[in-house]
Order: sequence, then C-alpha cells, then structure tokens
Amino acid sequence: MGYKTIDIKKINDILEKTIYSIENSKEEIVNIVEQARVNLKLTEKELEELNKKIEKTIKEVDELEKKEKKSRLMLSNVNKNFHIYTQEELKEAYDIANSARIELFLKREEEKNLIKRRQELEMRLRSEREVLNKAEKAWKSVSVVTEYLKGNLDEIMFTVDHLNKKQTLGIKIIEAQEEEKQRLARDIHDGPAQSMANILIKAEICERFIDIDKEKFKTEMKNLKEIVRMTLKDIRKTIYDLRPMSLDDLGLIPTLERYVQKFNEYTGVSIELKVFGQVICLNSSIQIAIFRIIQEALSNISKHSKATEGKIIIEFTQNRINVTIIDNGVGFEYDKTYNDGLSLKGYGLMNMKERVELLGGKINIKSAPMEGTRISFYLMLPEKEG
Repeated sequence: MGYKTIDIKKINDILEKTIYSIENSKEEIVNIVEQARVNLKLTEKELEELNKKIEKTIKEVDELEKKEKKSRLMLSNVNKNFHIYTQEELKEAYDIANSARIELFLKREEEKNLIKRRQELEMRLRSEREVLNKAEKAWKSVSVVTEYLKGNLDEIMFTVDHLNKKQTLGIKIIEAQEEEKQRLARDIHDGPAQSMANILIKAEICERFIDIDKEKFKTEMKNLKEIVRMTLKDIRKTIYDLRPMSLDDLGLIPTLERYVQKFNEYTGVSIELKVFGQVICLNSSIQIAIFRIIQEALSNISKHSKATEGKIIIEFTQNRINVTIIDNGVGFEYDKTYNDGLSLKGYGLMNMKERVELLGGKINIKSAPMEGTRISFYLMLPEKEG
C-alpha cells in the first residue's frame, strides 16, 4: 500500500512539472500563431493592392499600345508625303512616335516587374499559410494535452497503470472536434470566402465595362454567374459533409444513394450500392455511425486506393445490420497502417473501429498490397427496432 502511495506522489510531481512546462510552451506557441496570422494578413493585403496596381497597369499598357500605333501610322504618313510637310513637322512626328515607343516599353517593363513581384508574394503567402497551419496544429495538440492533464489529476493517478479505452477515446474525440473545426474554417476560407472576394472583383469589372464594351460586359457577367454557381455548390457540399439533412428526413438508404451518386460524379470511381433485406427505420446514433463509416471508407478509396470500382453491401436482418465496403484498389499493409497514429488513413481506420465498438458492434478490415480492401462490420439493433 505504501509503495503505491509513493508511486502516485512521484507521478503527481512529474505531471505538475509537465503541465507547468506545457503551459509555458503554450504561451510561446500562441505568440507564434498570432504573429503568423498578422504576417499572413499583411501579405494578403499587399497582394490585393498589387493585383489592383497590375490591373491598372495592364489598362495603361493597352492605352499606350493604341497611342504608339497611332503615332507610328502618323509617322509613316509623314514619311510618305514628306514633300508637303516642313522639316519641323517631320521632326515632331518622329519625336512623338519615339516618345510613345519608349513610354510603352517602360510601362511594359513595369508590368513585367509587377507580375514577377506578384509571383514572389504568392509563394510567400503559401509559405506563411503552411507556417500558420503547423503552428495552429501544434497549439491544438498542446491545448488538448493540457486540458486533459488538468481535467482530473486524481482520476489520472487512480488509473495511471491501466489507462482504459474511454480515456484514450476522450482525447481522440477532442482532437477530432478541433480537427473538424479547423478543416471547416480552412474549407470556408479557401473555398466560398475566396470565391466571394473574386465575385466582388468581377462585379467591379462588370461595372466598368457596362457602358464601355457591351461584349466584354456580357463575357464578364457570364464568368460571374459561373463563379456564383460554383460557390453555391461548394457551400452546399460543405453543409452536406457536416451532416446531410436528408439523413433525418429520408433515412439512411436514400441519403447513401444520393451520396454515392455524387461521389461517383466527383471522383470518377464507380461505386455500386446494394441493399438486402427489409429496410427498417434506425435510430439517429446508428444512422450517423453507419453513414460516417461509409463516408470515411469512400474518402480512403478516393484519396489512397487508386480504385476504379467498388461496392457497398448493406443487409438488414431481424436483430442486426451488416455492412461491407469493397474496392479493387492497390490495397495496403493493414497492421502497419493501423498502428501508424500519424497516418491520416491509419487515423481513419481507428475512427471506424471506435465508432463500431462504441455501439457494441464488430469490424473486420482485410487488405494487402495490390489486392484491394474489404471492410465488413455489423451493429446490433435495439430490440424494438428488430
């Protein structure tokens, strides 16, 4: 008994020192994140101003090209009819043409330098975004660990030798929530937010062309409509990925049919959905679990498998539901991938396994290099649903 008390005291001291060290590191990481955000915003603003300047310069180049062409025509006309012009008029025509040529050359050089500067800024912007993403990921990891350690030290002491599954799952749930928030923010920033900014620029261009050039106005309006259409499509996809509303309204099978159809259109992979047995109404927790597992499996097929076709087989029995997902892709070494916690695919497999086991089911994953992948699982149905 005394030995156990001594061990817990030592571990408690180690944990307190660890939390103190992590808290200090967390403040430094927060400062790095904030500075990275400031740098990113400054670069984005600089790039926005540079784009406006480039747009203005391009218009000036167009005007100077017209002016230079006009001066050359005038000079050519003067040279052909030199006998009716004085020496001063000849010299003036030459000077005007030469001045226009030099002015056009300088403006083109300015345009070239501005475009080069924009390329450099865009590279810097990508680099700063990578730095910010890495800093935010580090901050998120440190925050998760700190909150978990500070949450209940007595409970950690009690279970320090036998960390059970629920505690491990607790950390993963927090990580998954933070990862999902970050992914959603990134999707909105890189998708609809960027498109809305592009729409604003296109609208301004349309305003300029409406009275100047009707054809260009029509072209820009057509482009604007296409951008709005694509933005709306991105927003709807983001909402659908968060939680398909049809899952509550229509049920699991109609939602999966629609999702598989969209997946086939987006990826070019031919996935066939087959349903056997009498379809019954499932409760919300089972529906969302099955949908998310299939969604994760299809995501792996799209990103990693290089498959051309696959099947989803769902079988309803009296007391359970059986699901199998098969693809003809390149496969993988299951043990190595599943045990690799840093792998996105490995994390996805763990997420599937945890969802199934949390609902009292079982899952079996079979795969080997160049032999495709087969994921099978079943969930027991509540008695009232059987």
